Amino acid sequence: MKIPSFKKWIIFENDNYILVNKPPYISSLEDRDKTLPTVYQEAKKYAGDTQLCHRLDKETSGVMAIAKNPEAYRNLAIQFEKRQVEKVYHAVVDGVENFDGIMVDRNILVSGRGNVRIDIEGKPSQTLVKTEEIYKFHSLVACKPLTGRMHQIRIHMAYLGSPIISDEVYGGQIPYLSQIKGRKFKLKEGTEEQALMSRVALHARSLRFKDVDGSEIFIESEYPKDMKAVITQMKKFK
Repeated sequence: MKIPSFKKWIIFENDNYILVNKPPYISSLEDRDKTLPTVYQEAKKYAGDTQLCHRLDKETSGVMAIAKNPEAYRNLAIQFEKRQVEKVYHAVVDGVENFDGIMVDRNILVSGRGNVRIDIEGKPSQTLVKTEEIYKFHSLVACKPLTGRMHQIRIHMAYLGSPIISDEVYGGQIPYLSQIKGRKFKLKEGTEEQALMSRVALHARSLRFKDVDGSEIFIESEYPKDMKAVITQMKKFK
């Protein structure tokens, strides 16, 4: 897997922050596969004494904030603690659903296997969900987590009955072009159909917060190639 250089990840930089569009399959802090870079390692190489202000799952792509100095880190950490940071994720989910800003308010409990489940004994968790586009068998949704629990968006979408595609842990189905095209799809003899997207289709789309001087920073991140491709195919046959 060819990984672009860290400089190509950067979508915003000033004296206090670096905002990157993290590629999928890159870990935030550490990875068992020592041949792959991490956001933490690459940020250190690029700008020295940096700190990650938050994390994304390895498969999740999208915008991440990195502080370039201790004051900047404290500034954003306080905003996260007070829930003043606005994060929006985009996900392609199973099913045709018209979510009109629905609030999912269900406690999340981490299991011993590193996954989560909805459980009254878990921590309070809230996610706002709004449909952006509807396709033939799927929907593109915008999810705004008001809390920051492990796998929050993934389990909350599964709770709504619309798990994220390729998220087999929480009931998501692997998407194939044959499902979307129906009778129009023809596979060459002797070949095996490949999945349209093999990772969890979740992308950190935008981030909004206040800089150290109080000015607003708002950044949107482009979809990576795999998510852009699956959305393009679904649009063709909706």
